[in-house]
Amino acid sequence: MLKAAILGCGGIANAHAKILSGLESRVSISALCDIDSKRAEHFNVEYAGGKASIHTDCTEMFSKADMDVVYICLPPFAHSNEVELAAERGIHIFIEKPIALKMDLANRMVRAVESHGVKSQVGFMFRFGDAVCQVKEMLDSGEAGAAGLMTGKYMCNSLHTPWWRAKDKSGGQIVEQIIHTFDILRYLLGNVKSVYATMDNLFHGDVPDYTVEDVSATIITFTCGAIATVTGTNGGIPGKWLSSYDLVAKNITVQFENENKARVYRTDRTPVVEDAISGSTNVFLAESLDFLNAVEHDMNTRTPMIEGAKTLELVLAADESARSGKVIELPQ
Repeated sequence: MLKAAILGCGGIANAHAKILSGLESRVSISALCDIDSKRAEHFNVEYAGGKASIHTDCTEMFSKADMDVVYICLPPFAHSNEVELAAERGIHIFIEKPIALKMDLANRMVRAVESHGVKSQVGFMFRFGDAVCQVKEMLDSGEAGAAGLMTGKYMCNSLHTPWWRAKDKSGGQIVEQIIHTFDILRYLLGNVKSVYATMDNLFHGDVPDYTVEDVSATIITFTCGAIATVTGTNGGIPGKWLSSYDLVAKNITVQFENENKARVYRTDRTPVVEDAISGSTNVFLAESLDFLNAVEHDMNTRTPMIEGAKTLELVLAADESARSGKVIELPQ
């Protein structure tokens, strides 16, 4: 049985701890770490049956606790050397997005996992949705034909946690939140050639310490020739988180309702044939199973650390473009 530690016992860690506690025949939660010991103690009671060791410093946890894997669920600004500490001890790493706020740290993370040969998985769970998987297969096999256009939209309306509202702590809405949309575009369409973006804070100027953008629009050109747009706002409908995608390829047009459900229109046929993809995959469970299977059977994960770095590079380039007003070319 694998032993798992959780570093950071905040909001998203609950989702992972719940998944792990339901896999009791394969994994046990052996250690918990948070700067607030009460949060770690709550996780211990709620998810680990009171059996995990409690820590407030990750260096101490990695040195003293027994673990095979660690789930790193820290807010973006809190990342430092925890990936390197884990990797050099042979501990396999699941890490939430974004993996960093700057590329030098992200690249250090990539080097650490690769040089020490540990498995890594970045928390881009939407890659595991049924609709995303099936459309990915159609693109990779050539069945869909060449991709031409993709659009992504993300809308919410929430003040979120205080650190999220601070640009220097979260990186902004596209870096911390809409990065999921950017990642799906990268996953389906491949490497990025260039990006141009504009953004502003139009709805929260009167909110103290709110320094992130709340409207944004980005145009992405891919090396395959396709282009894509991503629009986002934190000024939408209160209480609703809306995310959608559309894809146009030579042979198909796809309207995604979410990661599991989509309408596929086979436009290369007369009359046009309409198919439905209607799945129900628990994407949080799927990404953890993929990670644990990789550890147990020496397999590759779907989203290793390098993928997290590449998607981070894309959203940071979009942020740079919005600040500079220039098209940003990405390294090839």
